Amino acid sequence: MTDRPHLLLVDDERSIREPLASYLQKSGFRVTAVADAAAARQRLQGYAIDLVVLDIMMPGEDGLSLCRHIRETGEIPVILLTAKSEETDRIVGLEMGADDYVLKPFSPRELVARIKVILRRAGGGGSRQSAPESSSYGFAGWVLKAGERILVDSEGVTVPLSTGEYNLLLALVTRPNHVLSRDQLLDITQGREANAFDRAIDNQVSRLRRKIEVDPKNPMLIKTVWGGGYTLSTEVARL
Repeated sequence: MTDRPHLLLVDDERSIREPLASYLQKSGFRVTAVADAAAARQRLQGYAIDLVVLDIMMPGEDGLSLCRHIRETGEIPVILLTAKSEETDRIVGLEMGADDYVLKPFSPRELVARIKVILRRAGGGGSRQSAPESSSYGFAGWVLKAGERILVDSEGVTVPLSTGEYNLLLALVTRPNHVLSRDQLLDITQGREANAFDRAIDNQVSRLRRKIEVDPKNPMLIKTVWGGGYTLSTEVARL
């Protein structure tokens, strides 16, 4: 298993999307390719994406709207794919916070070079999940202090967490009531592709349940969704 940067490719043209995804994979990236903004929003919610390659002209929600959403909700770098006739859109996209743009038709080799430059600028090839240093999350009487990487119970007692337990809990509290599969949790917390026989997430969940559940054998917070994964079944407040 590897720690390759994870790219999200969004383009409604299959003749561009599929060959480009294949080229990017051969260039050393993990690639999730989707045809529209709705699918892209789902992947952004469920996976740790390091960079988005985004076509501007798409049916339904266009790339500029999705770029705005990405910038409003995080710091994931965005490269726009644009036609030469879309100069105004390119300018608007850059004003919205896009990091770069590539004109169609383009050289895949040039795109790879631009991706690598932006990833290096962003911190060496893609960051795994992170939280603002001052962030704290309150849920069911618990407080997870992301800046200090500690968990505190309702009486103010600190409960020690391993790095794996902390990363898993952070993934869950930042996506409450959202079902996350094992491979999504591996991707978010460890930056690697899941192996069908890898039970690391199950083991981490079991240990975390023993620390935060009243009855770990009958969990009420971290629930198993059979065939789906796990979900934090409670409301979370950003403190």
